[in-house]
Amino acid sequence: MATIPLERVRAICLALPETHERVSHGAPSFFVGSGKGKQFAMHHDDHHGDGRLAVWVAAPEGAQEALVDAAPEHYFRPPYVGHRGWIGVHLDHGIDEDELADVLEDGWVQVAPRRLTRDP
Repeated sequence: MATIPLERVRAICLALPETHERVSHGAPSFFVGSGKGKQFAMHHDDHHGDGRLAVWVAAPEGAQEALVDAAPEHYFRPPYVGHRGWIGVHLDHGIDEDELADVLEDGWVQVAPRRLTRDP
């Protein structure tokens, strides 16, 4: 099974407008907006010994349940942020990179300033 490395997650996230990276809670994390911005994704490699290589992503309402039900081999309910609807994405279970990019963009849209998500 193909693994999507942090470098690809980083490239996808940083290609989104006004996105920046910094470490949050010991993990590479991605934020949108000026100043500190709002977090939309976190990369985790064996978070607290859970054995997962994953990214946790903000998600639209209802997406977590739908994705976990439809493809539990790719998606899971992450600790700490799962109760807020965030989705966990396994990076080492063969998820398609385009699908991951869509999930990351959806997460970005959830927290991005409205001026960035409106059509011109």
